[in-house]
Amino acid sequence: MTNAHQNQGRSQAGIASAVVGLQWGDEGKGKFVDLLAAEHDAVVRYNGGANAGHSVVVHGDRFSLHLIPSGILHPGKLAIIGNGVVVDPEKLIDEMDNLAKRGIDTSSLIVSDRAHVVMPYHKAEDEIREDLFKAARTESPKGSLSEIGTTRRGIGPAYAEKAQRATAVRMGDLLKQDVLRDRVTKACTVRSAMFRSYLPGEQDHGMHDALNAEKVLARMTTAAGRIGPRIKETTYLLHDLLAGGKRVLFEGANGTLLDVDHGTYPFVTASSVAVGGVGPGTGVPTQRVSKVLGIMKAYSTRVGAGAMPTELFDELGQRIRDRGREYGTTTGRPRRVGWLDLVATGYACMLNGATGLALTMLDVLAGVDQINICVGYRTPGGETSRFIPDGVELARATPVFKTLPGFKEEIGTARKLSDLPPNAHGFIDTVQATLGVPFDFISVGPGREQTLDLRK
Repeated sequence: MTNAHQNQGRSQAGIASAVVGLQWGDEGKGKFVDLLAAEHDAVVRYNGGANAGHSVVVHGDRFSLHLIPSGILHPGKLAIIGNGVVVDPEKLIDEMDNLAKRGIDTSSLIVSDRAHVVMPYHKAEDEIREDLFKAARTESPKGSLSEIGTTRRGIGPAYAEKAQRATAVRMGDLLKQDVLRDRVTKACTVRSAMFRSYLPGEQDHGMHDALNAEKVLARMTTAAGRIGPRIKETTYLLHDLLAGGKRVLFEGANGTLLDVDHGTYPFVTASSVAVGGVGPGTGVPTQRVSKVLGIMKAYSTRVGAGAMPTELFDELGQRIRDRGREYGTTTGRPRRVGWLDLVATGYACMLNGATGLALTMLDVLAGVDQINICVGYRTPGGETSRFIPDGVELARATPVFKTLPGFKEEIGTARKLSDLPPNAHGFIDTVQATLGVPFDFISVGPGREQTLDLRK
């Protein structure tokens, strides 16, 4: 058999699955990655950066993860950061150290040598761009593009530099001093010309130090000394795992409605969030993913700017926010809250080819007398049941609601489907019938044990 034929069949033995968010992020993906990690040999992040925030509660202890895959909480499981992620080395080290202080072994963490690096000047640039757009919106609210509402972690500028190529730094470059010095020096020179007006004065967004090539090199060299042994080639590693019959779980960051191509552009993140990002983000063909678990809340939330047709601005919205702890894992910002939008969620199911669903935060709706779910939009062009993946056009849509009776009973102690009250069943059945995808899991609280596994 030729090498070509051998390579064609090398990845066919193992099983690949994916967990993706079906809304605007913060759906509870971390909990289900943690749950499914027990059934897999490796967990792989394929997109995003430290702008993500996955919360996992284990025996009452809450862990907040931003770059490290949630599978790290399971001893013996490989936790792999793929090439499609942009990595802030200093944030990664902080996260590793914080986990170590809590007794979590991070020795199984591997970082792709082709993942791009978020540099200090990317974060300073992110700050400047957001503040400029915010000022423009304040001065001229009509017709001006508002700030995107980024986490200001440098994610967008890092991905932009990746596309521009000449001055981009990859994780493997941290181990090559000559290459690192060349790229950083060029990047600082270019940005010094671009952002010269921000260098004088006290409020320079940290740009002065961020453009000091020697200081940046010193910081990156220190970081490389800590994480250098973890920087490896990961594409062959993943194919070898699959060829050896191992089970690989791909972990998406952010939510599908923030996908750079298919989300509510321009109010999106800078990466491919949907399951289609697995291929470019890891080197494993997306068609190898046989199971896609889509995670959705029982209501909608969003952080940052952009349209959300079902948004609530009243006391009920604040009640849901407080009860659901709807404050950003990464930023601490209060999340915007609204009724469940099944038009948007159905679109995300379609994009991802979801084979199963996990419903989270159902317990948050306990005590709500009536529950609205959005089943269509009214637009200037008429009524539609199709999602509008354009941030400007979506802002002109108003929701068409279907109203269901709420339930008063607390459900946090439910351990099987029959423990749920009738009206909670009605909500679940309506959502499942509308989306046409079965529920694999129902979450009734943050803990691992507060999960109804409907696959059994």
